Amino acid sequence: MKHSLQLLSFFALFLLCTSCTAKKEKPKTKQPVPVKVVQSLQKNVPVQVKAIGTIEAFTSVAIKSQVNGQIAKLHFTEGSDVDKGTLLVSIDPEPFQATVSQFEAALAKDQAQAKFAREQAERYAGLLKEGIVTRDQYELLQSNADSLAATIAADRSAIKNAKIQLGYCSIRSPIAGRTGAIALQPGNLVKANDMAIVTVNQLAPIYVTFSLPEKLLADIKRGMAAGQLKIEAVIPNVPGATESGTISFLDNAVNPATGTIKLKGTFANKAHKLWPGQFTDVVITLASRQNAVVIPTHAIQTSQQGEFVYVVKQDNTVEMRRITSAAAGDETVIEQGLAPGETVVVDGQLRLTPGAVVEAKEKQAGKGTK
Repeated sequence: MKHSLQLLSFFALFLLCTSCTAKKEKPKTKQPVPVKVVQSLQKNVPVQVKAIGTIEAFTSVAIKSQVNGQIAKLHFTEGSDVDKGTLLVSIDPEPFQATVSQFEAALAKDQAQAKFAREQAERYAGLLKEGIVTRDQYELLQSNADSLAATIAADRSAIKNAKIQLGYCSIRSPIAGRTGAIALQPGNLVKANDMAIVTVNQLAPIYVTFSLPEKLLADIKRGMAAGQLKIEAVIPNVPGATESGTISFLDNAVNPATGTIKLKGTFANKAHKLWPGQFTDVVITLASRQNAVVIPTHAIQTSQQGEFVYVVKQDNTVEMRRITSAAAGDETVIEQGLAPGETVVVDGQLRLTPGAVVEAKEKQAGKGTK
């Protein structure tokens, strides 16, 4: 009896499990993945190259004394703008004025002696003709007159040099620019061509120095031969603000260690927005690519096999498409793999797999060529 009850229990349990498995759940339909899309455009795109440059003063002059002396006065303040020829520093001029006076007094003395010697030589020339004096006596006096005349010439040269030294006591700016920190204050003694008192940097125009790979050398030379290559420098710490200029220097050799070539761009910098010593991004426009296929750069994904994009097909499924691109800022030129007017995903790619169904929301695209 007990054995029969156990069999009935197992049989009932078996029927219950069979009925549960018979009720299979219906497969759930996958929801479309929400994404944002744009259509690839065809338009003319500038061929641009980006680099990091260093801003340099157009001209930098270290202001030094050309004479030994004591600084009497500074005629500028640190960090001020000065014009060409502006008086910057005065060296105590009294020792140099005394030297000029000394040489002028020596000149006056030698002129008096030379006059007397010349008059004597003229008298002895007449006496020589009359046979009263010998030729040796005449030639001795004439030689003395010539010697004093040479002394006068030397005195005048010494005065000229002393006045030049006196002029060096007034140090003027050789360029228009901005002064830096003052290294020596009034009262300090300075030596000729020793320590710089201040440095003046010319800020307008200004240079930006940068390097580009040697593979671009032919394009750069071609662009420079056709005219001035345009270049833009991003103003540091001012988003979206740029300064336009031209390439003014191409080095005469490629650096074999880095495989790059050095260039300089010249910028008007009238508002002094570019400052020496800063780093800045520069964008060089080499040419213009006609009727290029472009998409937003952030639509491009990267895998071990290379770059790809998700293309939305007519049935709202996505296809993973391999592409070949050439970067051009916020937009990327697609050289292979994409045709104009195709729809690509620009947001939501991380949730996609090939063949996934999407719910596309169009994002406003840029203007293409008609």
